[in-house]
Amino acid sequence: MKIVVCAKFVPDATADRRFRPEDNTVDRAGVDGLLSELDEYAVETALTVKEAAGDPGDTVVTVLTVGPEQAADAVKKGLQMGADAGVHVLDDAIHGSDAVATSLILAKALAKLEADLVVFGMGSTDGSMGVVPAMVSERLGLPAVTLGSDVTVDGQTVRIRRDGDTASDTIEGTLPLVLSVSDQANEPRYPSFKGIMAAKKKPVETWSLADLELSADQVGGSAAWTEVVEVTARPPRTAGTIVTDDDSGPAGSGAHQLVEFLSTNKFL
Repeated sequence: MKIVVCAKFVPDATADRRFRPEDNTVDRAGVDGLLSELDEYAVETALTVKEAAGDPGDTVVTVLTVGPEQAADAVKKGLQMGADAGVHVLDDAIHGSDAVATSLILAKALAKLEADLVVFGMGSTDGSMGVVPAMVSERLGLPAVTLGSDVTVDGQTVRIRRDGDTASDTIEGTLPLVLSVSDQANEPRYPSFKGIMAAKKKPVETWSLADLELSADQVGGSAAWTEVVEVTARPPRTAGTIVTDDDSGPAGSGAHQLVEFLSTNKFL
């Protein structure tokens, strides 16, 4: 079985994330980045499925990413966790691609990889859209079982439990299919020293748009369905308002000041 995990390289949430002034797109090359934390659950799911297979040697887990040169770090993390191989789609024309174009690129790469099981996280920690798995399944003409909190693969059958606010659903699909998992699906493993060293010898391929038979005008900012028109930097933090109760009257003045502050700032 060929399992492919779609992993995204995202700006570090603890870093100073910013937009590129020339086109108002997220600066992914000039900031610290990492494998999206939500995609770690997808990698763990793929590795668990492989380990549960009767003959794990017949199951190959590949990490697929789309992004700038730094996105290779997302592939590296997946390999260190235990994946067998990596593919990095790298092309300058991809910059500015939206979810629609990204799903096109992924679908072309997945078709080339002849994936039996495609695994996504529930969303990315930067865009938080969560629509790409469904878009990819539509492009590939495959069924999708999404937002799995528990995943079981039995032969050609994939079964998930999807937890909602009031109930849980059990959903089944037959391979090949597209799967996405929630952050309740498992506990991602930490790369061991042995895994980190072994990752250095694992194969990683770099593909361009031409390798996927795509042209530059099908992706990038010019083909995007959405556009960021204006960006305003977050204002610096200022000192808060201190309400001092002077004990005047039965309840003092503190309550009155607090109500006035909330009303003035339209919090009430």
